[in-house]
Amino acid sequence: MRDMRPDRLAPDLLAVRFSRRQVLRRAAALGLSVPALSALLAACAGEEATPTQAPAVQPTATPTEAAAETPTAAETPAGTPTVITTPETTYSMDNPPEVFNADQASQYSGATLTYYGDSVGIGAEMDQALAGAFSEATGITINVVPKPESATENYAAYQRFFSAQSPDVDVMMIDVIWPGAFAPHLVDLSQALGEEAKAHYETIIENNTVDGKLVGMPWFGDFGMLYYRTDLLEKYGFSNPPETWDELEEMAQTILEGERGANPNFAGFVFQGNAYEGLTCNALEWLASSGGGRFIENGQVTINNPQAVEMLNKVRGWVGTIAPQGVTTYQEEDSRQVFQGGNAAFLRNWPYVYSLATGEDSPVRDMVGVAPLPAQPGNPHVGTVGGWQLAVSMYSRAPEAAIEFVRYMTSPEVQTWRAVLGSFVPTIPDVASRPEVLQAMPFLEPMEAVERVTRPSRETGERYNEVSTIVFQGVNQILTGQDAAQVLPGVAQRLQRIVG
Repeated sequence: MRDMRPDRLAPDLLAVRFSRRQVLRRAAALGLSVPALSALLAACAGEEATPTQAPAVQPTATPTEAAAETPTAAETPAGTPTVITTPETTYSMDNPPEVFNADQASQYSGATLTYYGDSVGIGAEMDQALAGAFSEATGITINVVPKPESATENYAAYQRFFSAQSPDVDVMMIDVIWPGAFAPHLVDLSQALGEEAKAHYETIIENNTVDGKLVGMPWFGDFGMLYYRTDLLEKYGFSNPPETWDELEEMAQTILEGERGANPNFAGFVFQGNAYEGLTCNALEWLASSGGGRFIENGQVTINNPQAVEMLNKVRGWVGTIAPQGVTTYQEEDSRQVFQGGNAAFLRNWPYVYSLATGEDSPVRDMVGVAPLPAQPGNPHVGTVGGWQLAVSMYSRAPEAAIEFVRYMTSPEVQTWRAVLGSFVPTIPDVASRPEVLQAMPFLEPMEAVERVTRPSRETGERYNEVSTIVFQGVNQILTGQDAAQVLPGVAQRLQRIVG
């Protein structure tokens, strides 16, 4: 296992972190449940949909409130650098990757596209830079409009566009759990971008393929992973982070017993146990890493099986022992704050935590390691997939031009640039293994062999939210004391009524 202590990391990484931390803090100030760098975790926030007016399309996008109040790289000396030099090349916000498909795209010169892109921070800055480069090289005008920050509001806005068959949006960011719901309204990209799709992680392409149609190209990713205290593992004689859930339990208990005397609030392991989308993500990892399946597979409900019962009862046994009793109410930020405050040995969370836990003002900044989530013997290490895709509306007036824009935006060159300057997790394995990307995000290396598992949104389409609610409510019942053998049959029956 590679040494992941921040004292071994490049200074550039610390610089990349700071402005993203500010974005997260601003989100917290607005009352959001601060999920992840990617908007996946906004979808995991468990919000209830509320009708909103679809954002007006405008040639020059007006930043949202959070974007306007978030310092940009140019505004803060400690913010995200506009230039990073690696042994391979120099990456600059002012010099986005060359538009390699300019000749092909230029046949659509004169077309105008509206792109619903990132809302805040460096992601929004990068959208503007990339759109400008593409427009200059091809003659295709790209109007960048920030999508709503709330994933729920974003989803509702797209629903209204599609319901009206509106041509006012051409290219859009879509959450990893939306392809099944929006597939009827999205262009099939399999013929135009099929070769490019082969370079991306297979499970994400599968997630984005609905009824044989590739309806979204991977844009940036997310996945669950294990954070641990390097100093405490060394203090208690553990040479490596846990490989299995049994080892995690043993290590957490040993460290807990040793630390509780000096710190009564100390916990061995914290995770997201509240009844919301984040628990669905955790539960999928527990089951897929222990032979318990993935809830729904090949149209069949598989959640009620002996391995799932055993694993969920094991997790139930953690509550009140290695995990605090209150973990059943924790979401992402609750668990992060416990770990980052020095009050836990292990944490399950998303990549966004790395920049915060190892930041300059973190109490544990020099004591944080990252590893794949444990797995029971004979099973793969897994991480629930999150992230966003780029899709083309079926109602676009210029779908061919839109496809060329997506081809450029999801290319290895652009993913590398976004990873180095913005810490966006690549969805192309070759990009994730590049030295300059690993310098910016060293946690990607131990995650290379992790199997990305997807929630059953493709199979359940518009009813995915119902499916997830059934799962996280049932699992939360188990965590709060009920026997999995008594809960899972009812969960399976309710899921079966949806699946048919």
